[in-house]
Formats: sequence, structure tokens, C-alpha cells
Amino acid sequence: MNKNLFHYEIRRNLMSLILWTGIITVLITVTMMAFPTFYQNQSKVMGMMSLVPKSALQFKGISNINDLRSVLGFYGMNNIIYMMVLGSIFSIVLSSNILLKEEYNKTAEYLLTRPITRQEIFNSKLSVVVLSIFLLNLVTALAGLISMELFKKEPFNVSAFFILSVYTFLLNLLFGAIGLFLSTLIKRGKPITTFSIGLVLIFYFIYTISKISVSFDKLGYLSPFKFVNTEVVKTGYSFEIVNVVYFIGLIILLTGMSYRLYIRKDIYV
Repeated sequence: MNKNLFHYEIRRNLMSLILWTGIITVLITVTMMAFPTFYQNQSKVMGMMSLVPKSALQFKGISNINDLRSVLGFYGMNNIIYMMVLGSIFSIVLSSNILLKEEYNKTAEYLLTRPITRQEIFNSKLSVVVLSIFLLNLVTALAGLISMELFKKEPFNVSAFFILSVYTFLLNLLFGAIGLFLSTLIKRGKPITTFSIGLVLIFYFIYTISKISVSFDKLGYLSPFKFVNTEVVKTGYSFEIVNVVYFIGLIILLTGMSYRLYIRKDIYV
């Protein structure tokens, strides 16, 4: 890894990281501020929600409306949108452009003429992606934990919260790896931001469709979201080895393939 390039990329992407982290943190905090009101009027809210079709609730990420009675269940339902979806969009947009931007910004020739190898370029930019995703997850998870502590009405399972946070981090890392891989497949440098965001939304749509009906359940395995266990209030909630292996295996595989493709790629200047 080249330290100068690493520091340069950190500065280059810092504002984006701060913006995304700030937005998600505010969304989580504001949403959790509504929990005390929801808790006090839960009988009325539950009554209204019981009128909503089950499929519509599942599409929103609510498998069991009774889970919303706990602060952790309330957080988990909203975490699906804020951290799983928005966090994944941040991850794939960052990673899909961090290598390509040298080509479409016409700075690849300058970078490659410097005393730095392609291996160093890839490793430096990969380190920036991993660090950025980690910081995003760390800050937003802390915001969620502090919010739950402030607005809880009864104790919640901190271990379950930690497990959900790790699942979310692995999901974001996987989309980061997908973004890197996609960028190495592009022959001529051009932004793929729109495509990357669309890919996340398509995967999330597949995931939600798979929850609406049992007949679509197997379809969900096409989506990485399926491998995140969001039932945080369920007794015995813990890491599922198959899911963890799925994430780590795909992250390593896609990153390794990205590395090999980038080293051999014809970079247009």
C-alpha cells in the first residue's frame, strides 16, 4: 500500500463519507426519537397496522408487528432501510468509482507514471473503501445504540444489537466488493453510479418480494439481503455460520478477482 495515495484518497472521499454518515445518523436518531410516542400509543398504532395487509408490512420489512413493541425490534425494522440499503448504496458507489475515476477524470496517465505499482494503487484504494465502510458502520451503530439507551422503556439485548451491526457491516462490505469487481469489468472508464445504485435496489426488491409470499421464498437467495438475519428480538438470535461464510467467502472471492482483473486491465488514458 502506498501511504501518500491512501491519504490522498481519504481526503478525496472524506466529504462524501461525512455526508452519508451524517444523513444516516440523523435518520436513525430522529426515527428512534419517535419510539416513546409509539410506545405510549402502541394499542392505537397496532390497531391501525392490523388493518394493513400482511404483505404490505413485510414489504416494509415488518415480519411481526409485535416486534415493534421493543426498542430493539423498532430499531431493527428501520435499520433495514437506513443501514442495509443506504449503507450498501454508499459502499457500492464508493467502490465502483474509486478505481474508475482515474480513467474518466483523465488522471490515470499521471498516476501510472508515478513510482507506484498497480498493486499499490489497488491496495491503497481498497484500504480506503474498507476503512470508509467501517467508519460509516461504527458511527451509525453508536448512534443507534445511544438512541436506544436514551429512549428505551425496558432493557434490550445488546448482544443481538451487536450481531445485527456485524451483519450490516458484512453486507456493506459485500456491496463494496461487488462495486470493485464491476469497475474492473468496464473497458473504458465511465461512471457506473446509476447502475450501482440500481443494482442495490433490485437486490432489495428481490429480498422484499421473497418475504411477501412463501412461493417466492427461494427467490430471495439471489439477494445478499436474504443472508442478514433481522429477527433481533427472536429468542436465540445469533450468528448463522452459513450466512457468515457466505459473506466472507464472496467478499474474498470478488476482491481477489478484482485484484487480478485490475492488474491485467488495459487502462485507457
